[in-house]
Amino acid sequence: MPNPVVSSIAELRERVQRLEGAKGRARTVLPFGLPEVDSRLPGGGLALGCLHEVAGGGNGAVDGAAAALFAAGVAARTRGKVLWCVTRQDLFAPALAQAGLLPGRVIFVEAGDEKALLACMEEGLRHGGLGAVVAEVARLSMTASRRLQLAAEGSGTIGIAVRRWRRPTEVADFGQPTASVTRWRVSVLPSAPLPVPGVGRSRWLLELIRCRAGESADFEVEACDATGRIALPSEVADGSPQTEIGRRRASA
Repeated sequence: MPNPVVSSIAELRERVQRLEGAKGRARTVLPFGLPEVDSRLPGGGLALGCLHEVAGGGNGAVDGAAAALFAAGVAARTRGKVLWCVTRQDLFAPALAQAGLLPGRVIFVEAGDEKALLACMEEGLRHGGLGAVVAEVARLSMTASRRLQLAAEGSGTIGIAVRRWRRPTEVADFGQPTASVTRWRVSVLPSAPLPVPGVGRSRWLLELIRCRAGESADFEVEACDATGRIALPSEVADGSPQTEIGRRRASA
């Protein structure tokens, strides 16, 4: 005898798919190339045609450096020009190039305030001819994020809101609900020691705080290389318990 609960759920899913129409189809994704990360994301990667949020952890919430480099690595792996919108004149283009996003691909826009910045981001997402649109924003309301999400859905362009605040006390705004599909936090970790004097490849604690139709997770990774790709540290890739330790530390 059929289970009435299962039948009702299946019927509801069919109705939702009919209402969503084309939007209900599987989205194209941009894989990170790491099974440990991609397996946590619906479709096996970061959904294109969607809005995503990235913020820095700790003091990085103010300077936004690690979050910007993570966003640059994602944008570097898309095709076409990248629109990057800011309100502050402190974006360091050579650092973006080290993360794979070369200056020749980036169109920089300096907005007078965040209202103008969000308008530029929405217009860029609606354009349809860009590989990615990135904007550094402090406040992101549900209404504003919904407009950005709809614009991204219409064009298929990925949108990345780099959440950045002027003082640590404002970081609580990151907990407010938005229409973004994923929400990430990137915290700087000590680099691996080298056998000779020098500084090793930067490392991050990459936290997937929110994922629509998915679960939260965190990963210890090496920062983006010159192709925009992150990597697992060799000891983690070989089965070290460091990732589990990181999860416990993040949840403490």
